[in-house]
Amino acid sequence: MPNLIEINGITKIYEMGTEMLYALNGVDLNIEKNEYVAIMGPSGSGKSTLMNIIGCLDSPSGGDYILNGKHVHDMDDDELAEIRNREIGFVFQTFNLLARSDALHNVELPLIYSGMSHRDRIARAEESLVNVGLGDRMKHKPNELSGGQRQRVALARALVNNPSIILADEPTGNLDSKTGEEIMTLFEELNRKGNTIILVTHEEDIAKHAHRIVKIRDGLIESDITKDKYLKEKVENAV
Repeated sequence: MPNLIEINGITKIYEMGTEMLYALNGVDLNIEKNEYVAIMGPSGSGKSTLMNIIGCLDSPSGGDYILNGKHVHDMDDDELAEIRNREIGFVFQTFNLLARSDALHNVELPLIYSGMSHRDRIARAEESLVNVGLGDRMKHKPNELSGGQRQRVALARALVNNPSIILADEPTGNLDSKTGEEIMTLFEELNRKGNTIILVTHEEDIAKHAHRIVKIRDGLIESDITKDKYLKEKVENAV
């Protein structure tokens, strides 16, 4: 199966006065369509920087990023905006919902830029909310919803354009453990339906929901193994 994502020798350098800080220092990573991958690492490891590059929210200092067979560095701003809107669905720890808009309008937003008619936008947004179990909460505003329900709205918004990739940054970070497990079960269902999911987290319990775990430290990939092998190594190291 061809790779959906190919990252070759990616670096990201920040200038801090006279010093050069390497957030990423030559990262290689391939992800196939329909994989469920967790990128795990402590704060400052480079995982968020890598996520921003995968999501076309930031540009690398060096190296090559190929998304769906296309070299990202060859794309102009309009093409990158199109990729972010159509190819990638983002789910953030802080939900990023419009406080004064109801769930339906929050989910509809990405479709406004696609030229779709109002009636079709509403129908698609309603379907997306039903798919995450919020068919009865469409007219509720964020402050009328629980944390878990807000994250479901964010997930419905991420899915509304039928993206190739769901990119989730600490999606359970603001949720209690029970609600977090419910959201992770939803990710598992989405992956079974064919979505490629990339999960960025510092929590091992969350990373273990993925089928492949990539550990990053000091801007470099430390390990890249299947969940089964990861769990086996944890048991062996504990003995």
